[in-house]
Amino acid sequence: MTIDSETQAVVGVAHPLDPLSRAEISRAVSILKDGPAAAESFRFGSVELREPSKEDLRNGTVPAREADAVLIDRNGGTAYEAIVNLDSGIVTAWTRLATGIQPPFMLDEFDECEVNCKKDPRVIEALAARGLTDLDLVCFEPWSVGWFGEDAEGRRLMRALVFVRQDPDDSPYAHPIENLVVIYDLSSGTVARIEDNESIPVPAASGNYLPKYVGPARTDLKPISITQPEGASFQVTGNHVQWADWSFRVGFTPREGLVLHQLRFRDKDTERPVINRASLAEMVVPYGDPAPVQAKKNAFDSGEYNIGNMANSLTLGCDCLGEIQYFDGITTDSHGNPLTIENAICMHEEDDSILWKHFDFREGTAETRRSRKLVISFIATVANYEYAFYWHLFLDGSIEFLVKATGILSTAAQHPNEKTPYGQALNNDGLYGPIHQHIFNVRMDFEVDGPLNAVYEVDTEIPADNPTYTAFKAVDRLLETEQAAIRKADSSKHRFWKVVNHGSKNLVNEPVAYRLIPTNAITLAADDKAHVSQRAQFARNNLWVTPYDRAERFPAGEYPNQSTGSDGLHKWTQADRNIVDEDLVVWYTFGMHHVVRLEDWPVMPRQNIGFMLEPHGFFNQNPTLNLPASDTASADTGHCS
Repeated sequence: MTIDSETQAVVGVAHPLDPLSRAEISRAVSILKDGPAAAESFRFGSVELREPSKEDLRNGTVPAREADAVLIDRNGGTAYEAIVNLDSGIVTAWTRLATGIQPPFMLDEFDECEVNCKKDPRVIEALAARGLTDLDLVCFEPWSVGWFGEDAEGRRLMRALVFVRQDPDDSPYAHPIENLVVIYDLSSGTVARIEDNESIPVPAASGNYLPKYVGPARTDLKPISITQPEGASFQVTGNHVQWADWSFRVGFTPREGLVLHQLRFRDKDTERPVINRASLAEMVVPYGDPAPVQAKKNAFDSGEYNIGNMANSLTLGCDCLGEIQYFDGITTDSHGNPLTIENAICMHEEDDSILWKHFDFREGTAETRRSRKLVISFIATVANYEYAFYWHLFLDGSIEFLVKATGILSTAAQHPNEKTPYGQALNNDGLYGPIHQHIFNVRMDFEVDGPLNAVYEVDTEIPADNPTYTAFKAVDRLLETEQAAIRKADSSKHRFWKVVNHGSKNLVNEPVAYRLIPTNAITLAADDKAHVSQRAQFARNNLWVTPYDRAERFPAGEYPNQSTGSDGLHKWTQADRNIVDEDLVVWYTFGMHHVVRLEDWPVMPRQNIGFMLEPHGFFNQNPTLNLPASDTASADTGHCS
C-alpha cells in the first residue's frame, strides 16, 4: 500500500520512519474515539508510529502509515493496545490487556496524585502530627510502586514520597519527611493507604543552589567562543542527516526518547550499514538502603515513566553550544491531544582533540589530523534527576553512547548525628543520600554490512606454551545461542565482544566487524532473591543477544510498571535460539554505581557513563587518511602538517 499525495501533504510524511506528526496523532485519536475508545473514561497512554517492517524498508516498499496506541479505561482500570491504519482510517487491532498489566504513567497523573493527596484528611492529619500545616509547601513526589509480593488487585498505583519546602523556592530535597509514604490509587482517584512509620525530625538545614543563595558568580573565567563561520558540516533533510561519511535518520518515541535509524557509513563510494536501530531501551534505579521508605525505591525510568515524554526543551548556550540543529519531540497528553516538546533533540559538531599524529624525528616533520564528533542528544528530567543522553559519531567510524547524570539526589532522613552505613551524611542535621545504582540498557539492532551477523566474545589469554613468560593473545569464541550469549564483562580478561558478518570479508580475509568495548559494565548489586532482581533481570548481566523479533522491544518487557518480572530478556532467551548468521539484536547493560559523596550536594556535578563501539576490521585501513590538515593553527605555529 502506498501513501497518497494528499494524505502525505496533510501529515507531512517524508519517510516511513518519520515519527508521527501532530496531524497524524490527532487523526489516530479521532479514529479511536469514533470507534472502540468512544467512552469519556478512556485515556491515552501513548500514540506513536508503528514502525514499518524491516522487509518493507529493505524492499523499498512504502507501507501504510500506522499508529500504535496504548489506552486505559479509567472506569475499571483496564488497559488496551490498538493499531490504527491512518490511510484507511480503520482500527485494525484492538487488544484488551490482561488484568494487572499497567502501562507507563501519563504526565497528568503526576499532578493528579499530588493534588488529591493534599485533599485527603488522613494525609493532612499525618502531616499535622509532624507539625506541617502549610500544604502549599509540602511536595508529593510520585514513584512507581514496583512489586514486592503483594497483589495490587488490578489497581493502578503510585507511591508518593513526601518533602517540604521552607519557602516557595526552597529545595524540598533538603527536607524529606522520612517514613511517611502515601499510596495513591489512580483507578479510583483516591488515597489507597498511608504508610506511617517512626517519625524522624525533618532536616532543617538549607540545600539551596540558586544564585541568590550561593552569592555572586565568579568573574575570572574568560569566554570560550564556539564558532563555525561557514556553518555546520551536516546536511539535514526532514529527519535524515548526512555528516561526513555518516548518514542516519532521527526518531523519537514517548518511551525511548531519541532513536537513531539506519546508521550507515560511506566507505569510498559504498554506503555500508552498521546499525539498523539504536535506542535507550530501559533503565532501573535500585536503592541499597534497607530503611522502610528507601528499600522500595527502584524506578524503571523508561518503562514506568515514558522518559521521552519527560524530555526538556533544550536551550542554545545552556544545553547545547555551537551551530545547532534541533528536532522537536511530538507526543500526546492523556486525552489524546498532541503535545510538541520543542527542541527536544539537539545536534551539533564538537572538536575532539587529535585523531592521529606522527612526528618523524628523522625528517623533523609532523602530520596531525584533528578529530571531531557529531553529537545527537536529549535531556530528560525525572523528578529529582536529570539524564542527558548522547550519541557521538566519530570520523573514523566509531560510535559512543554517553549518559551524563546530574540533578539532585533523592534524599532521606535519619536522626541528627546518626550515620547509616547505607548512605552518605550530607550535613549534621540528619540528611543523607542513600547508596543506589543507575543501570541502563541500550538495544542495538545491528546490521554490520548486511542483516546476517554473529557475535564473538574476545578474551586475552596467556597460552600454556609460554617459554618466555611474556606471551598473551586475543582468543575469539563464537556465541552460538542465546543462552551462551548471556555474559558479564571481565576486565581481568580484557574482554570485549564483536559483531561480525561472515559473508563480508576484509583485506586479510577476515569477517568485517564492530566491537563493543564494555565500559561502566556494572550489574545489579541487589541479591538475586530481591524483587527488583526478578523484575530487572536484564541488569544481572551485561550482554544479551537475541534474533530479531518485532515484538521483543524492551529488556524488562513491554509493561514493567507493577510487573512481577514475567516478561523480558530472561524469558525470551529461554528458547535458546540460534544467533549465528541471523538478524541480531545486541542488548548492553551498563551504569553508575552511585556511592554518594558530599560533593554531590546540593546539586550533582555531571557524572559520565557510557560505552564505545569501534570498527574492528570493518575497514581495510585507517578510514581518515583523507582528512585535511588543520588550517586553524595560530600565526605563530603555522599549519598542523
